[in-house]
Amino acid sequence: MEQSMLVQFAPLVLIMVVFYFLIMRPQQKKFKAHQQMLSELKVGDKVVLAAGFKGRVTRVGEQFYSVEIGRGVDVEVDRSAIASKAE
Repeated sequence: MEQSMLVQFAPLVLIMVVFYFLIMRPQQKKFKAHQQMLSELKVGDKVVLAAGFKGRVTRVGEQFYSVEIGRGVDVEVDRSAIASKAE
């Protein structure tokens, strides 16, 4: 009886392990890399915003950054709005 229960739960455990390694673990790595990139941003860095705008960081704050997206056009964005660093 115990062996049959173990056989019944084995596929469920296998699916959970596969789910962790294929979905959750890569997402955690990506999140950590994004957080590190945000913490290393400094004035003058070029960034791409989540809305697709490309700009240059003009001020770094705790929660908000000022990004110049055009001549004399500064927008204040939340740190989560910065998608990546532009090359």
